[in-house]
Order: sequence, then structure tokens, then C-alpha cells
Amino acid sequence: MANLLLVIDVGNTQIVLGVYDNTDLKAQWRLGTRASSTEDELSALITQMFNLEQIDIKSVVDVAISCVVPPLAPALNRFCVKTFGKDPLTIGPGIKTGISIAVDDPREVGADRIVNAVGGVSMFAPPLVIVDFGTAITVDAISGKSEYLGGAIVPGIQLSLDALCHKAAKLPKVEMAEPPSVIGRNTVHSIQSGAFFGYVSLVDGIVNKMKPLIGSSAKVIATGGEASQVAPVSGTIDLVVENLTLEGLRVVHEKNRGGDG
Repeated sequence: MANLLLVIDVGNTQIVLGVYDNTDLKAQWRLGTRASSTEDELSALITQMFNLEQIDIKSVVDVAISCVVPPLAPALNRFCVKTFGKDPLTIGPGIKTGISIAVDDPREVGADRIVNAVGGVSMFAPPLVIVDFGTAITVDAISGKSEYLGGAIVPGIQLSLDALCHKAAKLPKVEMAEPPSVIGRNTVHSIQSGAFFGYVSLVDGIVNKMKPLIGSSAKVIATGGEASQVAPVSGTIDLVVENLTLEGLRVVHEKNRGGDG
């Protein structure tokens, strides 16, 4: 393999990396996000992952990055320059996306939300609603004219569970999972019921309020950590696209550096 593209989505909890050979996603990995990670630490981890997949890291000719953790950006940039000999394409103002950002201040919109919108429009005909289950859950609306209109942000499921444990002394730390019934018969199942079914209802409620504003035919796409768990129970999510953000990064790279190598 040669002329590979490395895409990196830096979230608040996880860093997701993927390697594309043209449009083919050859491998992907997840790392825990540490804002204090150094260039050398990133280099060691990423090089090890390439070696485990038996992919020559020297085959990478470019990198595209979406980052919502600003302290990590300098180390990532230095890693790319040292390893690949060029600055990465970092999602931000001035980058061509192919969609219009129709919000009060486009600079405020997280890079991951823009990249999700690009990925969604590249795969499906708008209008779209994109739900990303991460540290925060974002529900974003894309018009039939491929305009990013904004959306809603709420604390993520695991974040809410952790906050409940820390603020309520008698309640245990619980992992997000669908309980046997919405009526929990013990404390763990009761907490899981509130989190799981509560967030299903929250997402469905927001989507049902958004769709009349952009078109009732809008397709609802879910991505992110808990998407595959929530989607089967949701009344509004049409499908799950696990690699939506990585695909969006690939498309943005193509629009900005396609053919540059």
C-alpha cells in the first residue's frame, strides 16, 4: 500500500484514527485522550498501531485532523511534521467543506460537528439530522441545500452517569447498558433505565422537533460510542454510520488537498 491518508478525530474522551487507501478504510484505532500527551508519546503509540496492522507508516502521504482538545493540537502537528514531513490539514476557518455553515458564528462550531455534516452529505441526500454520541451528544440539522444550520448539545450518557455517582453519595458508578426493563427492580437497573431510556426519549424528542423545520423526510444518522446501542430502541434514528467522522475527514481532505500527495 502506498499514498495512504491518515485521519485523526480528537475527541474529549477518545482519539479515533483511520487509514484510507483512496476511499477504502484499511484500519482504524481508538486511543484514550490525554491533553498532556507529548509528540513522542503520540509517535510511539501511533507507530505501534501501524506496526500491529502491518502497515508501513512511511506509506502515509498526508494527514487530516479534527480536534476539539486545543492543548493536543501542537503536539499532533509536530508529530505530523516530524513523521510525514508536512503540516496536517486541520479542520478550521478557511477550510473548504462543500457545505454552508449557516449559524451566528461559524468559528464557534466544533470541528467534529462540521466534519460529521460533510460526511453525512457525502453519503446521503439532505436534509439530514446527525446524532453523535460522544462525551457530549450533538444533534445537528443539515438543510436540503446542504446548509449546516446548527443543533443541540447535551451531556453524554456516560458523563451523566458519572456525575450522578459523584454527586449522589449512595448511588453506585454504573456503566451504560440497556436494562431488562424500563422498570428497574434494583438500583443499578433503575439508574440504567433512567440513563438509557431517558436518552432515547431525549434524542427522539429533539429530532422530532427538528424535522418539521428542515423537512419531514430528513434522514436521521447516528454515530459515536453508544449509537449502536441506542438506535434499535429509538423511534427516529434511521441508521448508524460508525465511521461518519472519519469519512467526513477524508472528504474534506479530498476537497482541499486532493491530488497533492
